[in-house]
Amino acid sequence: CRLSPARRAELLNAYFDPHPDHGHGYTLCRVHMNSCDFALGNYAHADVTGDVDLHSFNIDRDRQALLPMIRAAQEVAGRPLQLLASPWSPPAWMKSNGQMNQGGHLLPQYRDAWARCYVKFIQAYAAEGVPIWGVSVQNEPEAVQTWDSCIYTAEEERDFVRDHLGPVLHAAGLGHIKIIVWDHNRDRLVERADVVYSDPEAAKYVWGAGFHWYCGDHFDHVQMVHDAWPDKKLLFTEGCQEGGPHLGSWALGERYARSMVSDLNAWTVGWIDWNLLLDEQGGPNHVGNFCSAPMLADTAADRLLPQSSYAYIGHFARFVRPGALRVLCAATAATVECAAFVNPDGTLAIVAINRSENEVRFLLSANRSEAVAVLPARSIATFLADSPGHCSPSAMKDTAP
Repeated sequence: CRLSPARRAELLNAYFDPHPDHGHGYTLCRVHMNSCDFALGNYAHADVTGDVDLHSFNIDRDRQALLPMIRAAQEVAGRPLQLLASPWSPPAWMKSNGQMNQGGHLLPQYRDAWARCYVKFIQAYAAEGVPIWGVSVQNEPEAVQTWDSCIYTAEEERDFVRDHLGPVLHAAGLGHIKIIVWDHNRDRLVERADVVYSDPEAAKYVWGAGFHWYCGDHFDHVQMVHDAWPDKKLLFTEGCQEGGPHLGSWALGERYARSMVSDLNAWTVGWIDWNLLLDEQGGPNHVGNFCSAPMLADTAADRLLPQSSYAYIGHFARFVRPGALRVLCAATAATVECAAFVNPDGTLAIVAINRSENEVRFLLSANRSEAVAVLPARSIATFLADSPGHCSPSAMKDTAP
């Protein structure tokens, strides 16, 4: 790592310390199976060609840096994290194009071996003290990328879950692991969910559908999937700002907040950012797919550079706690976007954003009490009602540019 131990500790505290005065208190995160574009190169946990019995399977690469970081994050959080494991590609020898990059399909004769790789991965992580909460079938299964990628048609994904992944997990005593389908953009969410959920044998193994934000808003599609299949969950599984680090951009935070408010209001039960930390270039990335992150690192000066997205995410992560229930919340002013939640301790958290260029004054009504509230131009605020009949605003220090 190019950061000092002190900066690494600062980063983990900023994200995982559960006290809202100190950190975001993250509890739900995502980890890649095999390599992804933000790894330092292609690698697979089962990289011996033809090894269908998986004698060569190992997670030695993850032991170098990834697992130590996760364990350190768990220590700061004071509890195990709920980890979603997502593959960007099966091993090259299992694929039609013979490489981990540039798409390709999982060859039918290796579907069972690939399903057993999930079992090996979950068991290996558990042995390291890192339990896996859920798995997705494939990161972005409709994207042929210059980096780690693999194509699944909706029917291929359905059949893989029904005939291989679901039964293999259950046979290994891992039926409690959540299986998430799609894991790609909202624009095709309805169509892809329909193919899997219309097959009862496949649907019985699936906890829900995951989605990303890279092809337009389509928040109505999220609502449609809930309305059609209310017994299935919805999870935002990845979002980041593409095209470099965008150092200092306020629009990044607003993009996050708008998506979180809209997705959570449409029955999404959790929301996962992508990279926790990137460097000044927006990497490292082994194919130059540089992006932004809520926390950037000035590696030369050994300092962290919190971005607006870090502050905006905090208005949700710090005040909307695991187990919270979303409640009805409506704004009469078109410039105010909002969502409200009741936490397990009974506190009410109302997150409101104003993306306009003008200050907005409004009357906040909650628990049969009212208070005048103000949102400066281009700002976000969290209002807490800590007991029935009492409403008080609580905003982070950097709610306005």
